[in-house]
Parts: sequence; structure tokens; C-alpha cells
Amino acid sequence: MAKSVSLLVLLLHMAGKVRSLKCTGDNPLQIPHQWYQPGEILIGEITNLIGYMAYHVSFTRHPSEDFINIPVLNTKFYQHILAFVFAVEEINRNPNILPNVTLGFHIYDNYSDRRWSYQTILDLLFHYGVFSPNFNCGISKNVVGIIGALNSETSSYMADILTLYKIPQISYDGSFQSTVIDSAQFPSFYRMVPNEALQYVGIVQLLVHFRWKWVGFIMHDDEPGEHFLQRLEPMLSRNGICVAFTERSPRKLHLDSIDDVMKFTDSDTAAFLESTATVVVVYGETVTFMWLAKTLWMQARMSSTRNVEDPDRTSEGKVWVTTSQVDFAVINFQLFFDIRIFHGALSFAIHSNAILGFQRFLQIQKPSWNNENGFIKDFWEQVFDCEVPDSMNSKETCTGEEKLDSFPATIFEMSMTGHSYSIYNAVYAIAHSLHTMFSHRAKHTAVEEGDRQAFLTVKPWQLHPFLQRISFNNSAGDEIMFNDRGELVAGFDVTNLVTFPNYSYIRVKVGKLDAQTPPGKELTIHEDRIEWHRELRQKPPFSLCNDKCYPGYSKEMKEGEKFCCYDCAPCPQGKMSNQEDMDYCIICQEGHYPNKVQDECIPKILIFLSFADTLSIILVFMAVFFSLTTAVVLAIFIKYKDTPIVKANNRSLTYVLLVSLFLCFLCSLLFIRQPNTVTCLLRQTIFGIVFTTAVSSVLAKTIIVVLAFMASKPGNLFRKWVGKRLAYSIVISCSSVQMVLCALWSCVSPPFPDLDMHSLNAEIIMQCNEGSVSLFYCVLGYMGFLAIVCFTVAFLARKLPDSFNEAKFITFSMLVFCSVWLSFLPTYLSTKGKDMVVVEIFSILASSAGLLGCIFWPKCYILIVRPEMNNREHLIRK
Repeated sequence: MAKSVSLLVLLLHMAGKVRSLKCTGDNPLQIPHQWYQPGEILIGEITNLIGYMAYHVSFTRHPSEDFINIPVLNTKFYQHILAFVFAVEEINRNPNILPNVTLGFHIYDNYSDRRWSYQTILDLLFHYGVFSPNFNCGISKNVVGIIGALNSETSSYMADILTLYKIPQISYDGSFQSTVIDSAQFPSFYRMVPNEALQYVGIVQLLVHFRWKWVGFIMHDDEPGEHFLQRLEPMLSRNGICVAFTERSPRKLHLDSIDDVMKFTDSDTAAFLESTATVVVVYGETVTFMWLAKTLWMQARMSSTRNVEDPDRTSEGKVWVTTSQVDFAVINFQLFFDIRIFHGALSFAIHSNAILGFQRFLQIQKPSWNNENGFIKDFWEQVFDCEVPDSMNSKETCTGEEKLDSFPATIFEMSMTGHSYSIYNAVYAIAHSLHTMFSHRAKHTAVEEGDRQAFLTVKPWQLHPFLQRISFNNSAGDEIMFNDRGELVAGFDVTNLVTFPNYSYIRVKVGKLDAQTPPGKELTIHEDRIEWHRELRQKPPFSLCNDKCYPGYSKEMKEGEKFCCYDCAPCPQGKMSNQEDMDYCIICQEGHYPNKVQDECIPKILIFLSFADTLSIILVFMAVFFSLTTAVVLAIFIKYKDTPIVKANNRSLTYVLLVSLFLCFLCSLLFIRQPNTVTCLLRQTIFGIVFTTAVSSVLAKTIIVVLAFMASKPGNLFRKWVGKRLAYSIVISCSSVQMVLCALWSCVSPPFPDLDMHSLNAEIIMQCNEGSVSLFYCVLGYMGFLAIVCFTVAFLARKLPDSFNEAKFITFSMLVFCSVWLSFLPTYLSTKGKDMVVVEIFSILASSAGLLGCIFWPKCYILIVRPEMNNREHLIRK
């Protein structure tokens, strides 16, 4: 097939030279800058070299004189043009892509202006210089695709016209939310970038990864900026992140006069610099960065004039997080801006790889002063601060031997940027689509010699089926393909800005954002590769509204403040927090309790009253002592059983009482040991029965005393009731009631071993659960009832005249008994753990000892010390 000359057209955002007419009150006529290469198949690109800054600076010498116009260029964007040209030349040299076809191109600048965007597109599609839509006049332009633009606004202007003619448009910018460019509304629109929603996820996951909760936002003051904030705020709130401030950069910085330049230079610094937020997310476009750079530069300048030792202190503690649309670029009068303010910035960047030969292609660039390249003259003059040879100005003449790699990256970057990489891939996408279409035609169509020109004729709409299904690997090995929404199937790189004293920088890849991973795992970050800002005190830094709440404290919200701003309150008793910034303190799990500083749970100690405790030893000693004493008293009474004082008040009741008291002292030992099923069942029931027997014996003694006095009167009817049978009946009947209660208690809900986890903070109480509390208090209440009856009877009989009367001793003993048990109840109910058991044991010993001492001590005194008083004559009073 004969080789034919074809043309590829590129439409870029790039400010070119501004020509002005004599001032007549109208706007000067502006002619779009272009770079034209003739051919039959065209790919167009629209660029903006100005980069959304002022499009030109006009200096007026006199109202009647001509304007002197100086183009203000964003020199970094010139790489977009060179990447486009490099891709076209590389394809033309490759015999495997479009053999016998040479691509050409058009490159236009639209000045970021809506009118020139529409004008440029129409001029690209139809005859240059003649505004005749739908008419092809003169040289035919076979436009097959348009690449551009650098922002969604201009892309939408282009799509308004290109969609009508079904011409493929491939955008390489990062502002591409679906609300601006809708795939259904613009079916000819493709994006050489992933969907922006992936960046939202990445930003949130990055903030969550480093636990940054207090974050500022700087965005462009336009619809995409508002859309970004509206979409992101709910995601931030769900992840506990607050917006510290929102600062909006102006949409355009007009520098149409010296006054505008001075205002731009001397404007006040933004209030956001006073914020305590360490992390600032910057969303927008390159002009947003330029505005931010100006603001920080002015703050540093003001700090320097105030004799501040560190004029760069405004960036101290700041971590800048930028989106893929933002490029670290400055214009010519910001040449010496200290980019080190942004050292350590983290950026979501369009994925890129090094393209073999591209850096060499940049290094060998030589200026050409012909009219084909309409950008090189203005670019060369501004970046090297010289004049072309035909200029009449006094500046140094450009030699053409200047090197692009002699400038910092803020002016011109030698490594391929993400946007340039997208342009490179966009050119290849169209070329591969053309190649596939021609291959398809060759396979299904027989071509005659005279039909070759028709064979190469391409209608733009014919390219869509091939472009939609395109899939190829570029020279860097990355796969290029579109999804069903016309977006590139790819992710983002996470880069770290590393700056140098010569105002230059490099971007180091420290992670990636991949949409193909499971939800929640899209972001991969390598902290060890990140180089943070040198002024940061903590690395990685904190970004909080206030200091963290450390373990042992919980957050306490401040009224009227955002939820990220709070006070720290110590955990209440019994609760703890073992992590930073906990919303509330928690209770430890069963068997654990908080330590003193309340930042961790430790196992509780199992406690019970054991024989090793000091109190237990004392109580055991007392129990043994009193039980032995009771045994001795019993032995004394048995020895002197035939003496009047022993026989005076029913020896059998005395023996029963002493045996009962002896068992009462010993049953207290059942309470001192680790509780088990047997001891829990026995200790309360045995204590209740034995103690009831003792009190019943005392009651029988009291009743016998009263009946004996009454029977001593002649002819009294109670004489026949006095005797052993009555005494035994009282003891047995009263004790039987208690036995029935204890049996019922053991059958219905008996006591059992139990663990009390909650009564004490640091210990687990191993105790006997009483089972049926009502029956437990019935047993105690019955004993109390008997004691009160006994006390009442004894109190009424205390003044009987006979010397053998025990009523007064019984009255005193029952007074001690009732006092002890009345004191026992509140004390027992107010204590926990071992103390409760100690109280019960002490009450048993004290009440038993009161009975023993008050009733038997006077008699033992007479039996042992005053035996002469142990006779009938002494005992009988007149």
C-alpha cells in the first residue's frame, strides 16, 4: 500500500502569544496559537499553557498608544505538547502501527476561554480563518479525534460541538465528575483517567490510615470544588473526621495591569494559616496551587519583615495532600518560590511510568523560529529570559543552545508527568484504533489500486466501535483500555514530594490506589518510603483538634464544637479505656477489673475466709477457747450434779444448754474454709438448729422458774406442770419448728457455692449463696422470736424473791443475745466478702459467749470459789 501523508490533530490548553490592535475601546483581537503539521488524518489537542492564571499582562504607556502585551505562560504545561509530538513521531517510526500511514497533528491554545474554546473547535473542524460551520472550504481536514482539555469545563465546551459530529474526544484532565460530563449525554467522550470517585475513597482511607481527624480543605471556587466537598463530607463524617476549615481559591487570577500584579503580590494572607489542622487537602487545578504558593510566600515574607527567625514557619507541622488535578507549578515571577514549604506532600497522581526515550527527546529540543510551531518562541523567551534573534528589545538574545534540564521542576519537569502520560496514551489509543480499523477493512474488503485513497478515508464516527474496545500495552508495559463509561481502567499513584535547596523536587511513589481490590482495601501505602516535612515534631504527624485522650480517659464532647473537638474525662470507677480517643469507657469482662490508672483489665483475685487469714486464726482461737470453756463448765456441773445450785433449775436443761452452746461454738468453724456444696448446706442449717435448741433451753428454764414460783403457793393449779416433761416438751417443740424450716429450705432452694463478681472491684468473692433468702430470714427470724419471748418472760420474772431464781441472769444474757443479733443484721447487710462471714462468726461467738457467761459464770463462781454458799439454807430466802 502506498504511503500517504496523514494528519493528527491535538487541542491543548496553553497560552500563546497575545496580539493586540490599537486601543479603540474594544477588546484586542486574539488569534489562537497553534502548531500545525499538514496531513490527511488529524488528531487535535487543546491545551492551556497559561494554566488558568492571567492570560496576559498588559502595560499601558499612554491611553492613545498601543498595548504592549506580554504572554504569561505556565511553562510546565509545554511538556504536554512535547509528549504529544513525541508520541506522534514514535508512532510514525514504528512499522507495526499504521504502516504506510503518517500521522500529523494540530495543536491549539484556547486561553481557558469559552468563546475561544468554541472558536478553536470550529476552526479545527472547518477552514481556518473563515467561520463557516458545516462547510469544508479549501484544504480538507480529515479530523479523526480530539485530545483535550485540561479541565472539565473546557472539556464540556468541546463536547457540546464534537458530540454533534460524533468525533471522538479523549480528555486527559483530572476534573471529570459525572455531573459535568455525562457518558449518556456525550457518547463521544472518553477519559484517559480513572473516575474521580476513586480519589474520594483514597483521600478518606489515607486520612484513616494515619488517624488524621482534623483536616483542612482548599478547593477551587467553582462547581467541581463544591461537588468535591459535598461528596466527601459524608464519607469523612462516617469515619470520624472533621473539616477544620474550607478555603476557596479564586477561579481566575486576572493580571491585566500592573495594579493587578501588585494586588496579587501584596494581598493579605488567608485566615486558614491560623488553623491548628496539620493536614490540608488541596483540590482544584494548578492555579489553586499557584494561589496557595503565593499565599504561603506572602506569609513567609511578612514573617521575615517581623524579624521572625524562621520565615518558613507557616508550613511547620503541615502535611499537604493534593489531588491528581493539582500540579506543583509556578509562573515566571514565582521562579524563586521555595518549594521546600511543600516538602513531604502526598499527592494522588494519574498513574505514569517512565517512557523510554522521552527524557532524551526533551534534552535535545532546539528552538525553531518558523511559524509552524507557534508556542516555542514565547515559551523559550519566558523560560530562558531572552529574546529571539529578530527582536529589537535590549534583552539578551536567545542562542537556541539553552537546555531545558537546567530549570527546577516547578518551571519545567524532565520526567513525564501524569497528564503528559495520559496524552501519550491517548495518542496511542487513537492510533491503535485506526490500525485495528484498517486491519478490519483489509480483512473484509478487496482493495483495487485506484481505491487506496478511499480505503484510507476515515469518518470520525467509524472509530468509536474500535476505540470502545481498545486494549493494548504501551511501551512502559501498562495496559490501556476503557470501561463501559469511557473511563480508563486504571488506578492512581500516591507520590511523596521530596524537595531540594535548588527549588527543584522529585516525586517518589509511596503507594497506589487500585479500584480492582476489595472495598476498603483500595489504598496501599508504604510508610517507610515517605519523607515527611523536616519541621514536623512527630513523624508520622498527628492532626487533631485537641490532644488525644490517652488510655484511662474517654472523650467528653464540647458544647457547640464539632465532634472532633472534645475534652478528656477520666474513666469512672469500675470502668477503663485501653485505647486512645475512646468515645466511652467500658466495663471489664467477667472476672477482671481495671487497674489503678484504668487503662487495662487485670484478673480478679478469688477470695474467701481461709484458715490462713489473721482474722480466721483469731476467730478459731476464740471458738476453740469458748468451746473448751463450755466443756469445762459442763464437766463442773456434772461433777457437782448433786449439789443444790446445780439441782435448783433442772439439771437436764442445763446439760442440753451447755451441749448446745458447745456445738454453737464449734459450728462457727464451718464458716472458715473454701465454700463447697456440703459446707454451704450444713453451716446455716446446723447453726440454726443448734442455736434454736440453745435458746429453747433458755426459754424452758425461764418458764420453769416462773411455774416453780407459782407452784410454791399452796393449792396452786400450776404445781402439776412443774417437772422435766414440760421442759423437754418446750425444747423439742421449739426445735422441731426450726428443723421443719431448715428441711423446707434444703428442699426448696438450698444454699450453694457461688461467685460474686461485682460486689468488689478487685476480688471475686467465693461465698455461699443462701438460695431462698426468705427462708434464710425465716430461720433467723424464728430464733429472734424465741429470744424475744425468752427475754420478755425473764424480764417479768426478774424480781422473784427466791434465791434459786435464775430469771435475772437469763434476762441479762438474753439482753446481750438480742443486742448482738440486732447489731448483726445491719452490719451483715452492709459488708461484703470475707467481712460478711467474719461478722456472722463473731455474732455466733458473741451471743453464745453471752449466754455462757451470764447464766453459768455466777454458778461456777459459787461452785469453785464459794462452795460454802452451795447449800439449801443459803439459797432459800425468807
